[in-house]
Amino acid sequence: MRRIVVFDRVSADGYFADAGGGLGWVVPEPELDRAAADNLGGADAMLFGRRTYEMFESFWPHAAGQDPHAAGQHSPQMRAMAQWINQSEKLVFSRTRTEVPWHNSRLLPAFDPTEIRALKSGPGADIMVFGSGSIVSLLTEHGLIDEYRFVVAPVLLGGGRPLLAGVPRSTRLELIEATPYPSGNVVLRYVAPTDLESSGP
Repeated sequence: MRRIVVFDRVSADGYFADAGGGLGWVVPEPELDRAAADNLGGADAMLFGRRTYEMFESFWPHAAGQDPHAAGQHSPQMRAMAQWINQSEKLVFSRTRTEVPWHNSRLLPAFDPTEIRALKSGPGADIMVFGSGSIVSLLTEHGLIDEYRFVVAPVLLGGGRPLLAGVPRSTRLELIEATPYPSGNVVLRYVAPTDLESSGP
């Protein structure tokens, strides 16, 4: 069974993008980049909402090792990340796009939980979700996410786009790892229950 793993940078007050969708508040962390690059082999596909897909599409095919969160900085870790992203399967939920020409991309015109469950039951490695707040919310609502990996930045945005919105119930998660970094970033890894446990209506 394939797993769906969310990997998102969030501010300390819970936003994954500022009000304009920007990520200029992200605090770079070379050690974190090395750890992420070392763990790429466990996944071979990504799920995207349209906005995040278009951000990735505009940057990663031409990244050549450039860090998307630190203009002008390049590293072997970012080069490995770019290679993995460009080669991996990319599944894009969009009602407005009619084609997705970026290499190895496939358009999904509507969110269908049954289709996602079939995808998880098929062959392959883990499926990653980056950004894509609306898709993360839908996947959470239907109990389809197996692991949440949050990079919590030492920043208060005071407003912006919340990663999760409109989820109709609370779900207890199990913390399996908490790793602080010199920059003040903290990586939190949570696993979700196999079936949703509601503590409210």
